[in-house]
Amino acid sequence: MKTLKIIIEKSADYFDAFAENCEGVYGAGATVAEAKNNALEGLRLLVKNTDPAKLPDILNGEYSIEYKMDTQSFLNYFDRIFSKPALEALTGINQKQFHHYASGLKKPRELQRKKIEKALHELGRELLAVEL
Repeated sequence: MKTLKIIIEKSADYFDAFAENCEGVYGAGATVAEAKNNALEGLRLLVKNTDPAKLPDILNGEYSIEYKMDTQSFLNYFDRIFSKPALEALTGINQKQFHHYASGLKKPRELQRKKIEKALHELGRELLAVEL
């Protein structure tokens, strides 16, 4: 199955969303959720209003959607789920650093970004193994 990659990034005034591997899929919004929904609506309209023979190859047949966010967008989108103390416990990174990342005051170095990503993926695997 093909994967449509939608990138979500914080710009100066809003959040941008665009498909990395499919021309014509764009969105924006005041929040990550708005940008994500706007890009999905753009995708829906592209598929609806384009002759199937002229659709980008990735949109022909089945495909999944994957989101890639910059750290600031991720922290803003999941701020109700992941508190700064919880993120510190997961990653060992100081809460103040997370505040700087979430506000856009600072961007994490590649090593820090990978550390956050690894901790979140480990949490995800652990959660997938839980049965209630």
